[in-house]
Amino acid sequence: YLKNITRVLSEQTGVALRKADDLIDSTQNVDGFVEISGALKACAVDLSKMSNDLRLLASGPCTGFCEIVLPARQNGSSIMPGKINPVIPEVVSQAAFIVVGNDTAVTMAAEAGQLELNAFEPVILDRLFESLRVLTGAVGTLTEHCIKGITANSGRCEWNVEHSMAMVTALAPKLGYTLTSDIAHEALTTGETVRQIVLRKGLMTESEADSVLDARRMTSPEEN
Repeated sequence: YLKNITRVLSEQTGVALRKADDLIDSTQNVDGFVEISGALKACAVDLSKMSNDLRLLASGPCTGFCEIVLPARQNGSSIMPGKINPVIPEVVSQAAFIVVGNDTAVTMAAEAGQLELNAFEPVILDRLFESLRVLTGAVGTLTEHCIKGITANSGRCEWNVEHSMAMVTALAPKLGYTLTSDIAHEALTTGETVRQIVLRKGLMTESEADSVLDARRMTSPEEN
């Protein structure tokens, strides 16, 4: 049995299994399952965090960030016509919650083993297989029904950049800290962009402003 079980199981499952180095330890302890469950939980947490980011960046269109547009998959409300919810990122987060819960179950079942026997291995394997199934489905769903269809709301992004106070930082080397600070306060007070104020006051030519306030240059590693 000991000589053949690993080979037979490998052939039946298609997984390259190997016998544990220490059969006594592997009988007494199921920490290997805990490590696998922990890895699945870490993956699930990352996926849920990514989904939260997508929902936040797509929030709007009137009062949210609305920097990206997620594919519309279903009507979002029975009382608000036109409302679209980010249902795919939401379902991925729900899948992540299941995996996190399963990890807790695996952890407690592993801890509950006594001496040379763990009577709770059935629930460990059941929860592990569910986590694998749920996480696999979540990744496929997120990829096919959300990620591949995401588009950038370029107009909103450009507006955000132009109205960002971060733009004023690029002026300091050219105009000095004091004048640059005054420009920032004026932009906040009037609602004008930094570029508009600089041009209106004649502090730079249009070509100079375009060069200094070039957001792509400021955010490109190659340019810095």
